[in-house]
Amino acid sequence: MKRWIPFMKSDPTVAIVRLQGVIAGGSRGTLNDQALAGAIDKAFTRGKPVAVALEVNSPGGSPVQSSLIGARIRRLAAEHEVPVIAFVEDVAASGGYWLAAAADEIYADPSSVLGSIGVISASFGAHEFLTKHGVERRVYTAGKSKSMMDPFRPEKPEDVERLKRLLNDIHTNFIDHVQARRAGKLDTETELFTGEIWLAEKAKALGLIDGIGHLKPMMQDRFGDRVKFRRYGVRRPFLSRFGAQLMDDAVSSIEERAAYARFGL
Repeated sequence: MKRWIPFMKSDPTVAIVRLQGVIAGGSRGTLNDQALAGAIDKAFTRGKPVAVALEVNSPGGSPVQSSLIGARIRRLAAEHEVPVIAFVEDVAASGGYWLAAAADEIYADPSSVLGSIGVISASFGAHEFLTKHGVERRVYTAGKSKSMMDPFRPEKPEDVERLKRLLNDIHTNFIDHVQARRAGKLDTETELFTGEIWLAEKAKALGLIDGIGHLKPMMQDRFGDRVKFRRYGVRRPFLSRFGAQLMDDAVSSIEERAAYARFGL
């Protein structure tokens, strides 16, 4: 009732948005801009929060979705003049670190894994397998680059060069984002953009995070013991857990497990 009494000051509220899982569009990932749009918008607009806290636990994924989510956070933070503080749990690597860097400050647990500021493309080559088993691959295109990196054909040097150019351009975008968001904080004597990962204490020394700390005690220290927490996240319809969606979830779970395993998690 207190919030409705004139001249009575309400307790401060911190909105929490959880960003956990692989970053990918559609049903392939648990984190994407479309799925998170409503939760992020509500976090900034409901109840006039004194801050928005991001709980980040992601091994990365799509650079486009990472950029879209990060841009949405920055737009709303500027529009509503609300500070954003990220708290890293197990990992904020690759696209996960991109999301953390969207915050004004980043904190982590001492054993959190951070970094992996790089870009990767992985595939396979099965043309020898097909030849060995007498299978002929037939592909027809209009445009000489349309079948670039076809895994069922021998690798072409010009295709590899083209792919590397794309990866380098995306890497440049990633670097620009980190340098802009962490301006004046990064260690300029250390190469930070090789895809290397670090634990939190080293990441702090390199300027990739601002310190070691956990969400609730830090927010209480900053806004007082009476601070309230309001959580926002993606809520999936109950019926979506059945049928074909169940199979999609199983495949996504395997892919996500593999993504976390890259960091020993």
